[in-house]
Parts: sequence; C-alpha cells; structure tokens
Amino acid sequence: MVGLGYVGLPIAVEFGKIRPVIGFDVDVQRVQDLRRGVDKTREVDRSVLKASSHLKYCSPDDDLGTEGNTIFIVCVPTPVRDDKVPDTRPLVQASKFVGSVMCSGDLVIYESTVYPGCTEEICVPELERSSGLVFNKDFHCGYSPERLVPGDKARRLDNVVKLTSGSTPEIADQVDALYSQIVKAGTYKTSSMRIAEAAKVIENVQRDVNIGLMNELANVFEHLKIDTKEVLDAASTKWNFLPFSPGLVGGHCIGVDPYYLTYKAQKVGYQPELILAARQLNNGMAERVARSLVKEMNEKSINVEGSKILIMGVTFKEDCPDTRNSKVFDVSQELKARGSKVEMYDPWVNQDDIFSGENLFVTELKPKFYDAILLTVPHSIFLEKGSDWIREAGGVPHVFFDVKSAFSLNESDLRL
Repeated sequence: MVGLGYVGLPIAVEFGKIRPVIGFDVDVQRVQDLRRGVDKTREVDRSVLKASSHLKYCSPDDDLGTEGNTIFIVCVPTPVRDDKVPDTRPLVQASKFVGSVMCSGDLVIYESTVYPGCTEEICVPELERSSGLVFNKDFHCGYSPERLVPGDKARRLDNVVKLTSGSTPEIADQVDALYSQIVKAGTYKTSSMRIAEAAKVIENVQRDVNIGLMNELANVFEHLKIDTKEVLDAASTKWNFLPFSPGLVGGHCIGVDPYYLTYKAQKVGYQPELILAARQLNNGMAERVARSLVKEMNEKSINVEGSKILIMGVTFKEDCPDTRNSKVFDVSQELKARGSKVEMYDPWVNQDDIFSGENLFVTELKPKFYDAILLTVPHSIFLEKGSDWIREAGGVPHVFFDVKSAFSLNESDLRL
C-alpha cells in the first residue's frame, strides 16, 4: 500500500486483517504514529488498527521486503496547480518508487482520482521507465477509485460498492476478486480503466455542479430578500428534488477533481462550460460570505475596520480534522483585507500540527468579545451547545452569521 492517508490507511487495514500487507508512506512521523496505534485523521480507531494483525508500516528508511508476485495499491493525492492544471507529480513519484521495487508478474492498482486515460498515459510509462519491464507483458495495472468520505462513519469502505477495472480482461477479473474480499457491498467491474477513471471523476463533478447551482440560487434569493434555506426546505417536499445546499466548497475532491476532467476535455478540443461555471461560482463564495457579513455589520452600525471577528470551524467539512483546501481560510483573508481582526476556533483541529503563524487560533470562546461570529463549519459539538452558547461570545451589538443554516432562521442574524 503506497500512501497511508485518508484513503490508503483504511484499505491497508482491511486487507491487513486477512493477508500480509506492507503500508508505506513517505511521512516518517505518520508511520511512527501508526506503529503506536495513532491515526491523526481519526478515520481508523486504535482497536481497528490493532485488529489488522497482518499489516506492518514502512517509511523510506525501511526495507520493504517485496520479492515478486506483489500487488501494489497506490493511494496518493492528485492536487491541481495554482493555474488549475492537474499536478501529477505525486502520481509520478509514486509510480517511480513502485517501478524501482517491482518485479515481473506484479500488479499495480491506482486509487487516486484522475482524468480518463491518466493511468495509462502518465503512470504506466513511469512504471516502465523505472522498472525496465513491459506493460501488459511483464506487469499489469488496475484502477479502482476510492469512494471514501472523510468523517463519514456510516459510509465506510466495506459498505460502499467499489468500482474495479484492469488493463486486460483477465486482470480486471483479478482486481475485482481482490476487492471483493473486503467490500461487503460488492464490486462493479467496468470494461476498462478509462471508464472507471471517468466514472470516479464525474461523481465529484456532479456534486460540484449541483452545489454551484445552490450557490447561484442563494445569490438570487439574497437580491430578492428571500431566505434560501426556507425555499429549499419547501422545494424538498417534492420526492425528486435533490438535497443540495449552498456553501463553501473545499476539500481534496469536489473543489479539485473537476479541473482534471476540464483539463482533459480542453486537451481534446472541447471547452466544458457548465463545469467551469460551477467552479467559478463555488470559488467565489468566500468573497460572497465576507461581503454579506460586512453588509450586515454596516446595517447594525458596526465598524468593519478594526472589528473583532470569530470564525467557528476551519476544516473543509463537519466532524473531521481535514483542512485540505478549506475555503474558510479564504474567508478569513477576505475579512482581514477589509481591516478586521480575525480569530479562529475549531476543537477538531490540532493547531500545532497543521497551521502556520499567519492565523490566530483560540482554544476557548471569549465572552461578549466579538463584533461578528461566523459559524462556517457546524461541527456536532457546536450544534449540541446551541446558538445561545455561540452568541455568548458576541458583544453588544454583534452579528451571528450561520453560513450553513445549521440553526433555525430566528436563531441567527444572517444565513446563506
């Protein structure tokens, strides 16, 4: 298993219950933590780690001990560059590493979200260069995209159908049989790796487009002075109305993966308009949140310049410690650019491990201190304590902006 993050570790653990598994990660501290039974992503409990008795952890300083007939499963990030072009360097580096240790007869399976054709166009050539072996003669590949959702305790690896594919029909059968050992919900074998790659990437494109529509509706209803949440609640009484809501779109998938598909589409001469329009809308929501807050503060005669603002929740979603591509930091930058002093509070986050000194974090709320409070990520702990507890941190007057409409309409001053 190459990569022991949110995706790789749960897969390594499940296979480690039934067969020998080597879990490899370039992050030496991550490997040391896992050896002590600590998963800082909070995806796998200590007891579950312990139950994976056939799993051992390795870093670059360790001897992997692979001796042929090995199955490599690659679970590395697929980010985008600042210009929104896919950054395939993690895939290339992982492929180079696997190529350097693989033998004839080995199988390499990729789980990373990519554009259709990426495995064969980017990964396979690197495997051949680094190993000196020939694709589909000396070694084979498979593609089985991850479908894990950080923080989701209900939808886990074993109860979500797994897409599988292989570089030949026989290898496709082998890959499918392999994952069937750990996925109780079953597998779905596709006809090619390109089909599986395309299916995975559009899962997140579809969500991004739907959220983009909700964000556009929120912009429309702001101008109409209509509460968006009330409108969506009313529309949701129809059986086929899809349950999406407006908000900040961050994380390692929804805000990133569409650029993989649009990049490939443009490469073959097609300009994808709807997908890019949704991306533009969603990328603009941090500025929209800041603008709406400033407008409400002005209406309450609260000076924005020099104001004290508290942001509650900095992860990209509720009840998980994952801060990758969180747009909450963009909201903070927007407010600081307007002269506000911003503090952040999030009990899900280990601040010393993740954050730099450019953001000011607090470990407890200051009573009657803030001119504005933004509930950007409604963790369960915030909802359990309630809106009154949140408002106790606000001065007189103050603005409480419930960005995700987690509370009822009369419990906040502003909602998206």
